[in-house]
Amino acid sequence: MITGVIHHYLAARAELDAPGSPFATTTEVVRGVPLKVFAACPPNMRVLWESSAGHGDKDYLVYEDERYTYAEVHAQVRKLAAHLVANGVHPGSRVAIAMRNYSEWVVAYWAIVSAGAAVVGMNAWWTAPEMEYALNDSEPLVLIADDERLERLNHMPAQRPMHIISVRSERTAPGGVTTWASVMAEADPGSLPDVSIDPDDDATIFYTSGTTGFPKGAQLTHRGSVHNIFNIIAMGAATNMAEAKAIAAGDVPAPTDVPPTPAQPVFMAPTPLFHVTACNCLLHPATVAGGRVVLTYKWDPGRALELIEREGVTNFSGVPTMSRELLMHPDWATRDTSTLAGMGGGGAALQPDLVGKIAGALKNGQPSTGYGMTETCGIITANSSRWFVAKPASCGPVVPTLEAKLVDEDGNDLAPGPDVRGVLCVRGAIVIKGYLNRPEATHDSIQDGWLNTGDIAMIDDDGFVYIVDRAKDMVLRGGENVFCSEVETAIYHHDAIAEACVFGIPDDRLGEDVAAVIVLREGHALSQAELAEFLSASLAKHKIPAKVWFREQPIPRNANGKFLKRELRKELVGE
Repeated sequence: MITGVIHHYLAARAELDAPGSPFATTTEVVRGVPLKVFAACPPNMRVLWESSAGHGDKDYLVYEDERYTYAEVHAQVRKLAAHLVANGVHPGSRVAIAMRNYSEWVVAYWAIVSAGAAVVGMNAWWTAPEMEYALNDSEPLVLIADDERLERLNHMPAQRPMHIISVRSERTAPGGVTTWASVMAEADPGSLPDVSIDPDDDATIFYTSGTTGFPKGAQLTHRGSVHNIFNIIAMGAATNMAEAKAIAAGDVPAPTDVPPTPAQPVFMAPTPLFHVTACNCLLHPATVAGGRVVLTYKWDPGRALELIEREGVTNFSGVPTMSRELLMHPDWATRDTSTLAGMGGGGAALQPDLVGKIAGALKNGQPSTGYGMTETCGIITANSSRWFVAKPASCGPVVPTLEAKLVDEDGNDLAPGPDVRGVLCVRGAIVIKGYLNRPEATHDSIQDGWLNTGDIAMIDDDGFVYIVDRAKDMVLRGGENVFCSEVETAIYHHDAIAEACVFGIPDDRLGEDVAAVIVLREGHALSQAELAEFLSASLAKHKIPAKVWFREQPIPRNANGKFLKRELRKELVGE
């Protein structure tokens, strides 16, 4: 039965790629490399934003008790875009956004990309030194920031000149600030600025944790961002088409008591917009679909359930720990969650047991997941509905415009098969242009268009991908990438440290958490609490080790002098 169900899905994928389909693909040379692209695809994100004006008086953004229609947000976007251009922003410029998931984040995003500039997504958890690094690296002409981020800005020893727009704050900064309210009080120009945007211009700079102690600014292009949206829509269309085929063939029963289709899809955004998960994989497709986006101040499963009931949320997309906490919350049984048609998300693997729990808990919905990277503008694979239940350990097949292959440690291609494991490499229009100001890092990760994901994978006979391990020295903590070397670098700044080895340990809620083994210099003393306080000045809270082991003997190393992290983890936590 499973084979027959998967057959319907594969047939649907082939049908969607046939000539005449809106999702038909072709080959186009992009930055010197022939790549698979959608034949009918808008050239940039501004075109997609302008097309959403047709949703008019539909609710677009909901934040707590605030509510804004598409028409209202379009007016705000026009005002901000005009203000940015009047202050020197032009195609090729960069504008940084540093704030919580306020509605202003969304307005700022669409205004910046519509003006032809690139959005620099600042991690809201960053400390002042981390913010300072990204600002100096990206050199934005304008910074749009809320009160918390402005407070950190004022703690920086030196600030580069830039125009600052304050959001929900009365705080000042050196050189002065322009308030959001004053920008919104300006006259509506009635249209967006007249600018030219190339498909391969930067749309966004999102920072990824760095293997050398500093984050890298990934350059997401307009072409890549648009293709990610179309990939997501195509994957959903294939699922729906395959479901219809399976029912028509009698392989699965026709559903009964099907609820009416909601007048508007409603998406909850519980993860931060400065990541591709919420921005590219939720906000973008929700906007194209004319959906309502429910923003949250911070993650609270009880409040999320309240909003799901109040707003009739149809799509919940977060990291796996969020779905698990919703299902385990005592209010799950008393809140109306019947509108949920999809629940899951990305940022980390959705554990097989959770796939079954979601499938059993949703009255009218199915689990879903996606595997992706900042470096691919969003998703690489997607798995949902009965295909996910059939293959719960898989993150799904690759999206339509990607090529995928496995390579060995020396970069040699491997033939896919159920017993073959190798590093997953992908090539397509969604792969980033490169890393800002990092030509060597770009070359190390992307060659001839092929992106080395750093993940060890297997691809089965149906083309479904399974992530089995990571080659990168990285901890995936609740959807946040934490590179061990970055944490080790920060630890070594403490005078008491002789050796420091950082690695991931299992965590029931977060999937993984950060741990460290430390050897102190002779005559020095240090507690975990003292170390955490020291690190809080340079590292975001989620990067600080949750567990620290102090040892007197040197940390074991291999012949090349590298710490034996796998052996240490097995010794200390049994895995």
